[in-house]
Amino acid sequence: MKKIIILLFIFSAISSGLIAQNGKKYGNKLTLKEKTSIAAIQENPEKYVGKTVLVEGLIVDVCEARGCWIDIASDKEFGKMRFKVDDGVIVFPMDEKGKMVVAEGVFEKITQTKEQLIEYGIHYAKEHGTTFDPASITKGKTTYRLKGTGAVVK
Repeated sequence: MKKIIILLFIFSAISSGLIAQNGKKYGNKLTLKEKTSIAAIQENPEKYVGKTVLVEGLIVDVCEARGCWIDIASDKEFGKMRFKVDDGVIVFPMDEKGKMVVAEGVFEKITQTKEQLIEYGIHYAKEHGTTFDPASITKGKTTYRLKGTGAVVK
């Protein structure tokens, strides 16, 4: 009986690793086996800064301009995490939106000054044909994201 349980455990471990690699692959091969929930990362982001993590979730948005990022839904309602890759290194097509993804990368903290946010707001408004009021930015901002190295979309 012990041997059967051990064999089932081994088979299960191998299968879960293979399942994570099945699907359309982007970037580098996934190296981690253990997933970290997006909610856990967002509850204590400083704990994960600089660490490589593996997350899983539904792709809720894709960069329309270059396919250089995807937003992954959290396991906690209304939460999401940005998975950003270097432009041109990985390109996510728009039709990946609505599919499940297993994604790996280094969790990073980004601190932007008020001036940087204003510059980005102006750029975004020009790119999307919208208006932007620089006075709407009163201070800097800190955000977190996953600097993507590889992903598998199922």
